[in-house]
Amino acid sequence: MTANYRQYSLFSTLFLAFFTLCSGTVSLSAQDGGSLLLRNATVIPVTGDDLPDTDIMIVDGLIQAIGQNLAAPEDIEVIDASDKYIMPGIVDAHSHLNSIGVNESSHPVTPEVTMAESIDPNSVAIYRALAGGVTTINLMHGSANVIGGRNVTLKLRYGRSQYDMIMEGAPQTVKFALGENPTRVHGQDSGVQPRTRMGVEQVIREYFDAAIDYRSKRDDYLAMKREYDQNPDGIPPVPVPENLRLEVILDILDGNIIVHAHSYRADEIFMLTRIFSDYGITGYTFQHANEAFKVAPELREAGAHASIFSDWWAYKFEVYYSTAYSATILNENEVVTSIHSDSNELIRHLNLEAAKSMRYGGTSENDAIRMITLNPAKQLGIDDRVGSLEIGKEGDLSVWSGHPLSIYSVNELTVIDGNIYFDRSSDPDDMRIRVSPSVDYHETEYSESIQDHHFRINSGLNQHQIEE
Repeated sequence: MTANYRQYSLFSTLFLAFFTLCSGTVSLSAQDGGSLLLRNATVIPVTGDDLPDTDIMIVDGLIQAIGQNLAAPEDIEVIDASDKYIMPGIVDAHSHLNSIGVNESSHPVTPEVTMAESIDPNSVAIYRALAGGVTTINLMHGSANVIGGRNVTLKLRYGRSQYDMIMEGAPQTVKFALGENPTRVHGQDSGVQPRTRMGVEQVIREYFDAAIDYRSKRDDYLAMKREYDQNPDGIPPVPVPENLRLEVILDILDGNIIVHAHSYRADEIFMLTRIFSDYGITGYTFQHANEAFKVAPELREAGAHASIFSDWWAYKFEVYYSTAYSATILNENEVVTSIHSDSNELIRHLNLEAAKSMRYGGTSENDAIRMITLNPAKQLGIDDRVGSLEIGKEGDLSVWSGHPLSIYSVNELTVIDGNIYFDRSSDPDDMRIRVSPSVDYHETEYSESIQDHHFRINSGLNQHQIEE
C-alpha cells in the first residue's frame, strides 16, 4: 500500500536511497505504479464537464475507474476528498528545474548532447514544484545554440534516481533557439556564424542540407561495404563515418524528434515555419513566442504549437513587444497553446499563470486548465498517457482545497503513477528549504530565519552567499 511520500532535505543520491528504504515509503524501482482511491471530489477531467461528488480509482499506476460510489478493493488506500477538486497533474513544457548543466555552447549546433545526463534528482526545487501540483516537466537544453541538445521528459518522482525520473517511452524532443541568444553567444562572443537573424536561418538550412547529403553518402557507403564484405575483391569502399550530430538532425527531418524552438519575435517565428515547411517538418512548438499572437493564423495553418509565458516580458530588448492576451488570441485561433514556467518560481503556481488567460481575454475555465495539462502533453507527444483524467491513463493528479484556478485554493496532494509524492497534511518543515547546518530551526527566531532565507534566494544570491 502506498504511504504518504515524505523526504527531508537531501544531499546525495545515496542518502536519498537510504532514507527511502528505511522509512518504508515508495519503492525505488523505476516506473512503479501505486494504487489509490480518492472519494467524493469534484473531478476536472479536462476532456469534458466537471464531475461533482466523484471517485477516482488508480490501480497499479493507471486510472481504472471514475464514477460515484466506487467499490474499494482490499488493501487500497482510500482518501476522502469531499469538498476538494481533483485535476490532472500539471505538465510544464519548458523547465530547467533540476538540470546540472543547461548549455553546451561550444558550437552553434549540438543535438548530439542530451539532458538525460544532466538531471539533479536531489534538487529541493522538485519538491516545491510538486507542492504546486506539477507532475511532469520537459527538462530542456538551453538557448545558446541554434540547434541545441535533446531534452528529456521527466516525472517528478522526488527521491528516485535521475534515470528513474525519466518518463519511459516519451517521444524525444530537441531544443532550437532563434534570436539574440545564439547570435550573442556565437556571432558576438565567438566570432562564428550566426551573428544575425539571417545567419540563424542559414545555420539551420545548412545543417539540414548537410544531414541529407550525409545520409546519401552514408547509405551508398554501407551498400558498397555490404557488397564488398560478400565479395572482397578489389579496393574496399572509402568509409563514411557515422556522425551522431547529423544522425540526430536526420531524425528531426524524419519526424522522429519533436522540435521545441526558443523564440520571441513574429518575424523569426514565421521564418522557422517557412524553413520547416520546406523540409517537411511538422508538429513543432514555439517556446516563449511572445509575438506569436501576431502570426496566429499562420501558426494554425502550419500546424505549429505555442508554449508561452502568461505575462512575462520586457526583460531584454527583443521581448519588449508582448501582451497578456496572447494565450487567448492563440487559443481562439485554434493553436495548441500551453503556459510554461521556465522558472523555478513560476512553476510553483502555474495554476494561477493559467488563470490569467481568463482575466485577459475571457478564456474558459476548461481551456485555461488545458493550457497547463492536456495542451503541453500534446506538445510533448504524451497526451495519450497524461494531461487529462481518463480511464486507462496514468494516475497523475493533484487535489486542491478549492477550484485550482482560484487564488484562494492550495494544492493538498500530488500523485504520480498512483503514488503520493506531496501531502500537505504531513509536510515536514525542512522539506521547504535548503537546510543550513548553521541555523537552528527550533529556536524562537525560526520563522524569521525562514523568511530571511527565502528573501535571499529570491534576491538571486547563490548557495555560498546564503550560507554566509
